[in-house]
Amino acid sequence: MQFVTRAQWGARPSRYDLAYIAGTRGVKIHYEGSPVPAALARPENHGQCAGRARAIQASHLANQEENYSDIAYNALVCPHGYVFEGRGAHRKTGANGTSALNSAHYAVCAMVGDEGLTEPTDAQLNGLRDAVEWLREDGGAGSEIKGHRDGYATACPGGPLYAWVQRGAPRPGGGGTPPSQYEPFPGAQWFRNQPRSAVITAMGRRLVAEGCSAYREGPGPQWTEADRQSYARWQRRLGYSGDDADGWPGPTSWAALKVPKV
Repeated sequence: MQFVTRAQWGARPSRYDLAYIAGTRGVKIHYEGSPVPAALARPENHGQCAGRARAIQASHLANQEENYSDIAYNALVCPHGYVFEGRGAHRKTGANGTSALNSAHYAVCAMVGDEGLTEPTDAQLNGLRDAVEWLREDGGAGSEIKGHRDGYATACPGGPLYAWVQRGAPRPGGGGTPPSQYEPFPGAQWFRNQPRSAVITAMGRRLVAEGCSAYREGPGPQWTEADRQSYARWQRRLGYSGDDADGWPGPTSWAALKVPKV
């Protein structure tokens, strides 16, 4: 998962304390419900996505009728597949329509709209699944994946996204082709950005299984110094030394670790 924290996208503080929830029945998928420029999906335009998250938060905080305490969603997913932390896990959403609906499901919004960019990209669908799995692991979300319109009179999340939800919200490329058994190498810089991801948990469990644990507790989804030290032990197990065993994953050692797909 390519996770963007609130601090990384420049979120404003909540106006007041957000309501804690221990868990939900699952996750509801949303869309913006207004025009989204089709050009946003171009790879070179990913730099605009953080600004779009800030604009959505600003519009919610300015909505005096709803009196939002923060951005309404628990997470947002841009066309490039990045998961932007909204209210986050264990926080009651403000997006599902009523207090009861907000308590029953988390809310994840795709940056697509009713004009312009209306079809989610494959990267975005993968990001939506990443967000769902993050909320399951970190937020106690149940197995349900529904659309906003399920139980509330709205067109959200739009026709294309709702059709995907009704198909079971599959990752792209399913089409009868078995998914890869192992997680692909996410890139060296991804680890140096101190990600929070189910991939880190899966990696840590493999390191423990290989007898390379430097953990006092965990492993968990947040990259920590214990992860780096554990990975350094794995690199030394493979015969690396010096700067090549500094604990920062590389493609060869990652492939050898065989981290299960999450």
